[in-house]
Amino acid sequence: MAASAGPRPGWSRRAQYSLFFSFLAVIAGLIVGLVLLILSLVAPQSYQAVRGAALDVTAPISGGLNEIGSTVTGMVSGAGDYWDAANQNGQLKRDRAALMRRMVEARGILEENRQLKAALQLREQSRVAVAAGRVVGSSFESPRRFAIISVGTSDGVQVGMPVRAPEGLIGRVIDAGSTASRVLLVSDRANIVPARILKGGQPVISTGRGDGTIDVRPLEVGKNPFKAGDIIITSGTGGLYPPLIPIAKVIRLDDDGAIALPIADPSKVSFAIVEPPFEPAALAAAGSPDSEAP
Repeated sequence: MAASAGPRPGWSRRAQYSLFFSFLAVIAGLIVGLVLLILSLVAPQSYQAVRGAALDVTAPISGGLNEIGSTVTGMVSGAGDYWDAANQNGQLKRDRAALMRRMVEARGILEENRQLKAALQLREQSRVAVAAGRVVGSSFESPRRFAIISVGTSDGVQVGMPVRAPEGLIGRVIDAGSTASRVLLVSDRANIVPARILKGGQPVISTGRGDGTIDVRPLEVGKNPFKAGDIIITSGTGGLYPPLIPIAKVIRLDDDGAIALPIADPSKVSFAIVEPPFEPAALAAAGSPDSEAP
């Protein structure tokens, strides 16, 4: 007897039952399809009612599946939108940081242009300006207070000449090279400037403290003449510094004097002007080695 060519379930009852019920399901499906076909041909109205009932039964299932599909699609698209928003947020932060850097650079350029214009205007108004240059460096932590300017003997600068900015007095030249000079700041302990109070005109002495501030003392012993906010200007006494140049502003009172802050801060000033001494005879005294205290 020839062996069957088709697959056999073997001796497993579960496989036999599965095959049997599969056959039944196929036959039932064929019967239901045939009945529906005959019903659609013989009684279209009844078939329409059957279709409506089937639609009523399957509509909730279709709606639920549709909601599930919409939810999954929304989650996928929402995740994509969140990722895009995160990328856009990062790009906006980078753009903002770049704009902030450009704004800082623009403000720096604007401030430098303002100082340059002020220096040029001061030089145009001053008939005795020797040279104008950039402040290329200054000391902050050292007890000696110096600044370096980008003009030297080739520009006519000599040791002892006063140096100022549009805001006020910076100091005087103590070393001069061909293209650069060292300036002793008014806040240095060795720099003593004859001065007076702008309001009232009382003569005072301005002496650097070596910490970025200035000590101002009256020439006459007695009542403290200073008030917070007083402006100290050069008096012209001694012949080195021209008169009426702002030096410092009083920030607090002392026992018989006051502590003042230089108006022309070298750390904030970009340009400086070198002028000849108020009286030419004072240049030799200012440039002598004895003029600078140790």
